Amino acid sequence: MNSPDSFSSPGSPESAPPSPAGDAPAPSCSAKGCRAAAVWVLAWNNPKLHTPERRKTWLACEEHREHLSRFLGVRGFLKDVVKLDEWVQPEGSERP
Repeated sequence: MNSPDSFSSPGSPESAPPSPAGDAPAPSCSAKGCRAAAVWVLAWNNPKLHTPERRKTWLACEEHREHLSRFLGVRGFLKDVVKLDEWVQPEGSERP
């Protein structure tokens, strides 16, 4: 299994492809080096650092959804996996 350093955070320069004509960049997968379009939101929470209602997010393409979910799941961090177009941002959480 890869270490947390193997993934970029959503919204980091590594995860956002260049935008054409100044438009906002399309959301891309959070897996390191992946530039594929994000399809899934993986909502997670580290109970040692975050309040129970807080949700941090990683974005995933179809190819990396299972891998990123397993990474968060074995640590007990994964709370929800939702299609990007169905994601509703909980109050007080980060944006995907």
